[in-house]
Amino acid sequence: MHWSDITISSLKSHSIFNATYVPDAINWNILSKLETDNKFHVIPATREEEAIGIAAGIYAGGQRAAMFMQSSGFGNTVNALTQLLVAYRIPVPLFIGMRGGLGEFNEVQVPSARSIPSILDTLNIQHYAPLHVDDVEKYVNGAIELSYASRMPVAVLWYSQLVGAKRVTS
Repeated sequence: MHWSDITISSLKSHSIFNATYVPDAINWNILSKLETDNKFHVIPATREEEAIGIAAGIYAGGQRAAMFMQSSGFGNTVNALTQLLVAYRIPVPLFIGMRGGLGEFNEVQVPSARSIPSILDTLNIQHYAPLHVDDVEKYVNGAIELSYASRMPVAVLWYSQLVGAKRVTS
């Protein structure tokens, strides 16, 4: 099974039927399928911190949401992560498409992606990175369960070793 299908199955099994996102190529493997599944409510946002706010509002309304973004937009989330999700103990599984790794063609993607694990550590936000399709179910299920058990955001990082490198299109 494809890593995106495993992730969708995990979302369903944990009753997460809302997904908010800022568009990116990596997570589009998941989001494009969620948009065609009538069980899911998929909500685009213009900025990453807006998507986090939407996910927090969904939680406040008694439902669950996951948030999807690309590594290049992660810097926009720090205030929303610390002053909303962490401060008020709002569980939101975060799925971050990591650019800047193996096979990256765009040099500007490298510096921001490299620092994300360290920033997450500094913010005390646990994060996991399945590198093989055989690990996706364990890591995604574990991250979702940990997020709700601890009432904290938990991140899953999608690296090119799992999802493949983004290619230049002409």
